[in-house]
Amino acid sequence: MARYREALCRICRRDGEKLFLKGGRCFTDKCSAERRKYPPGQHGQKRVKLSDYGVQLREKQKVRDMYGTLERQFRRYFSEAERQRGATGEVLLQLLERRLDNVLFRLGFASNRRQARQLVCHGFFTVNGRTVDIASYLVSAGDAVAVKEKGKGIPSIADSLSKVLHRGVPEWLELNSEAMTGKVLHIPSREEIQMPVQEQLIVELYSK
Repeated sequence: MARYREALCRICRRDGEKLFLKGGRCFTDKCSAERRKYPPGQHGQKRVKLSDYGVQLREKQKVRDMYGTLERQFRRYFSEAERQRGATGEVLLQLLERRLDNVLFRLGFASNRRQARQLVCHGFFTVNGRTVDIASYLVSAGDAVAVKEKGKGIPSIADSLSKVLHRGVPEWLELNSEAMTGKVLHIPSREEIQMPVQEQLIVELYSK
């Protein structure tokens, strides 16, 4: 599968805000988005006024970058959101939040979604007692997530759990750090998805 291989900090600088793509580094003074608050490239410091389409496109790209999805996959999420009841933008964010790699990141088992995706693909986690190695697997309310025995000795998981209090666990999730387990209490509402996202711009972009 295609994937982004360039420097992650360039994405944050391009979007003009911290997307916390590199985990703990984003909370230090080494964060490039803090040190160089302008887009990358030789023309990065020039003022550019975006059109309405450009603003909508930039918002969509930002959400894609946050969750680490490709365009075709992101369009499928949007199509599914359109078919479900409720506000399309809110349902879209709920679908993205329900991804297993995102849930593991929210619970603190990984420092960022990219690391969580790698751990899932290596089969270190179970959902309701069954091994799941698909990062895009959508969890449901009541699902129990746990680290398998072979994964409890992995330093990166233990290190991430020790730092989870720094960013906190969302109210729609429950974490037992000692047992290395988590539970999905309910599907998050828009108020519980604390993301700097204007999802209506994405809806307007795909509605053209």
